[in-house]
Amino acid sequence: MRAVIEGKRYDTETATEVASIENGHNLSDFSYFTEELYITKRGNWFLAGWGNATSPYGTVSGNTRGSGERVTVLSPAEAQEWLEEHGKVDALEMYFGELIEDA
Repeated sequence: MRAVIEGKRYDTETATEVASIENGHNLSDFSYFTEELYITKRGNWFLAGWGNATSPYGTVSGNTRGSGERVTVLSPAEAQEWLEEHGKVDALEMYFGELIEDA
C-alpha cells in the first residue's frame, strides 16, 4: 500500500512493519479489518489498514458499501499509544524502551 501525504511517500514495501492486529472477526465478516504499524527509514510512523464494508476502513459510493484501505500518519506518541493499546510489549521496548520505566 502506498500513499503520499503532505508531500511524503508512505510505502509498506519499503518501510519496516513493527506490529499488526486483526479485529478478531472472520475475514468474510463485513466488520473485519486489519492494521499494520510501520516505521519508515527516516523514522516516520504510519498505520496501514484494510477492512470490509462496515469496518472503519469501509467505503461508501452512493448506496453501496465496499471494502477499503487507508494510510494514516502517526506521531511517535500516537505510535507508542497504539502499541500499548494492542499489547505489543516487545515492539514497545524495542522502539520506545527509553521512555518506559519500571512500575
